[in-house]
Amino acid sequence: MFKNVFGSGFLVRTAHVVLTWVVTLILFLHDTELRRQEETGRLVQPVLFVLLVLVSVLLYFTVSLMDPGFILTDHTHLQFTLGVTEEQQDMILPSTKSLRQRRCGHCLLQQPMRSKHCQTCQHCVRRYDHHCPWIENCVGEKNHRWFVLYLAVQLLVLLWGLDMSWTGFSYAVTWPLWLRTNGVLLGVALLLALLSLVVLLLLGSHLYLVSLNTTTWEFMSRHRISYLKHCGVDENPFDRGTFHNLWGFFCVWGTVVWEQVYFREGSDQV
Repeated sequence: MFKNVFGSGFLVRTAHVVLTWVVTLILFLHDTELRRQEETGRLVQPVLFVLLVLVSVLLYFTVSLMDPGFILTDHTHLQFTLGVTEEQQDMILPSTKSLRQRRCGHCLLQQPMRSKHCQTCQHCVRRYDHHCPWIENCVGEKNHRWFVLYLAVQLLVLLWGLDMSWTGFSYAVTWPLWLRTNGVLLGVALLLALLSLVVLLLLGSHLYLVSLNTTTWEFMSRHRISYLKHCGVDENPFDRGTFHNLWGFFCVWGTVVWEQVYFREGSDQV
């Protein structure tokens, strides 16, 4: 399921696309290595750069418009974990791992483990990570891997653009003259440097959390989450080792029954 491209977040998506192609155009209009290679007929690097920019824009629209894992109906067969009845679970002490699924107070649907209601999107999201204002969409079970891929490609574009911007600065006798000559390109370079740092930190933090099989929401709000607050400080019930965590995140498609992983009964997909 994809959102309407002209719906919520249209201005943010438009701003992202316009900014991306304006910066790209500036890099080609100034005397950068990209322009010099284009003028001399060496088109490999300029074409590859434009294609990488295009891929980053397409990935941006993918993570921005796709369904992050909205919960639209109740799953009655997952209503209670481990086949325990509601009456039996009411008798279990809260310090144990046998937890009953809670019903969302906003959309009134059963929330599978690791899901959370997003006030902005007005839906519960499976394996909720966070709501990203730049893509104007939640990052959840269905688009999280695409979000990480987008960050990686975007970082490559930013670093490549930053490198190309430095090749376009021209010599001037005085600083005021230099600023008049290179002011626009300097602004682009500073913007690319800032965005590169932000994206690098985002990508690094997400890869770290993925390697632990935890989410941003679980990492930041561990003490308030019912299925985590009874665990030890260093205990993560979803951690299956770095390799299996990364493999499951990037290579395993489908919906995981996190209740089964939580209780160490396997992670069969449904």
